[in-house]
Amino acid sequence: MFKGSMVALVTPFKNNKIDEKALRKLVNFQIDNGTDVLVPCGTTGESATLSLQEHEHVIDVVISEAKGKAKVVPGTGSNNTAEALEFTSHAKKAGADGALIISPYYNKPTQEGIYQHFKVLSDNVDIPLIAYNIASRTGKNIETDTMVRISKLKNVVGVKEASGNVKQMADVKRLCGNDFDLISGDDALTLPLLSIGGCGVISVVANIAPKDVSEMIKAYNDGNTQKARQIYYKLMPLVDAIFIETNPIPVKTAMALMGMIDGALRLPMCAMSDENLEKLKKVLKQYKLI
Repeated sequence: MFKGSMVALVTPFKNNKIDEKALRKLVNFQIDNGTDVLVPCGTTGESATLSLQEHEHVIDVVISEAKGKAKVVPGTGSNNTAEALEFTSHAKKAGADGALIISPYYNKPTQEGIYQHFKVLSDNVDIPLIAYNIASRTGKNIETDTMVRISKLKNVVGVKEASGNVKQMADVKRLCGNDFDLISGDDALTLPLLSIGGCGVISVVANIAPKDVSEMIKAYNDGNTQKARQIYYKLMPLVDAIFIETNPIPVKTAMALMGMIDGALRLPMCAMSDENLEKLKKVLKQYKLI
């Protein structure tokens, strides 16, 4: 259902408020450069620092600006099921094409608790859902057996996999079936994931190099694996640089250097160290982005 280049969109701030003008420009920049799906209000969008009203406003803005030219699948997860249900219900009412649901973080639920969380959302909101597995952020891996159970819920259509475990990803693809979207949640593993049946990536680096991410995936799907590898290896220094500190600090800094956004972050996200900033600038110059 969801495939290709999907961007984990940043949330631009100015004077500690959402910079709506900049956000609308980012939406059009992505569409113009071949991005298939816009994913606002995820980790990269600093969703944990957005108020309920801001979260819903970002979703509304992105959907209204996309005008159907790209699908919109906002992050609507939370560490409590009631809030996730509220966010997901709003996404459906706003006209989103789906919703990305992170496994509950901080609480460290059991595998049964994780399953029940997704079941409540599936039972109560009739919209395509993508599970998001990233134990480095949540503290709990969605085990393969649990993912198989989740995949059988009526409107769970895929998973954004950021476990870092390619064997687990392959098992999920094998056991959940071809109709279950396996989406990379790690830019460094996009090409390997495509090779085991993945259908795309929810990408951080696409915020600054959307055309290359889009063309890499299209080349692979067209059978031009040599071109896909060339783009992949070209992207790797850039990927390394934007994860040199906690996401989204480096990518928002890069976008500010490129003149795309103000670059403001919300605490506890803070400015990069001078040493890492110089490393980031060097890679951006080599990539001819600044």
